[in-house]
Amino acid sequence: MNEEFILNINGKILDLRKRTGIMGILNVTPDSFSDGGQFVLPEKAVERGIQIAEESADIIDIGGESTRPGSDTISDQEEIDRIMPVVEELLKEVSIPLSVDTYKSEVAECALRAGVHIINDISSLRFDSKMVNIIKKYGVPCILMHIRGTPKNMQYNPKYKDLIGEIKDYFKERIDFALTNGINLKNIIIDPGIGFGKRLKDNFLLLKRLEEFKIFECPVMIGPSRKSFIGDTLNLPPDQRFEGTAAAVTAGILNGANMVRVHDVEKNLRVVKIADEILHCH
Repeated sequence: MNEEFILNINGKILDLRKRTGIMGILNVTPDSFSDGGQFVLPEKAVERGIQIAEESADIIDIGGESTRPGSDTISDQEEIDRIMPVVEELLKEVSIPLSVDTYKSEVAECALRAGVHIINDISSLRFDSKMVNIIKKYGVPCILMHIRGTPKNMQYNPKYKDLIGEIKDYFKERIDFALTNGINLKNIIIDPGIGFGKRLKDNFLLLKRLEEFKIFECPVMIGPSRKSFIGDTLNLPPDQRFEGTAAAVTAGILNGANMVRVHDVEKNLRVVKIADEILHCH
């Protein structure tokens, strides 16, 4: 594994060669698919963020706009109003890096100016032409995710002739775009976008063939937590999908994931530790 799998996040080193990184999800939205409304009050969100840090997550990922299938967009200002009170308080309260899940440059700049450490962009810098310059300006790590379409329409009959090949082509173009615009390869993480414009079988195939995305020499992150491919397979609602998530996380790690983005941090930490032991034993 290459040195590119060591992330330097504002001086904090996350060595993904030794263990899988855990990103804890903190949605401050009224309408996210799994926990919408649960942390919409800033004080509740901050409390959960502190808990995520105490549960030994490596990063907290704060989202102010739902990107569930069929979701509508909100204004930049509304997203800023949702996340910034939480961001500002958590920057004082926790020592682990904070990520903001946004594809809007104005939201990203507001968060980065306050001291946020990572931008998680579901569009891979495509939805907002100014985003690439903001990432370059602040020199922070960014997560580039694959999505077919937009959250509003991504699950309207998605089709692929060659799922892995098409996603590889997408990442090649997006990484080249980022590098050409002054973003350092060591600051790029890629996410194949489980559940984002994918058929049921596509999500399982991605988990099985993650290793193939290592050709880009970037850490690979997956976000299977509580997603509908688990619910549809097990016929269970979001709050009963932990075991399915645990299986997906384990398979993902054994097949090449370097980071996992999850809701249930404490439980998934145990899953990750066992998966890492299997992966690294000789």
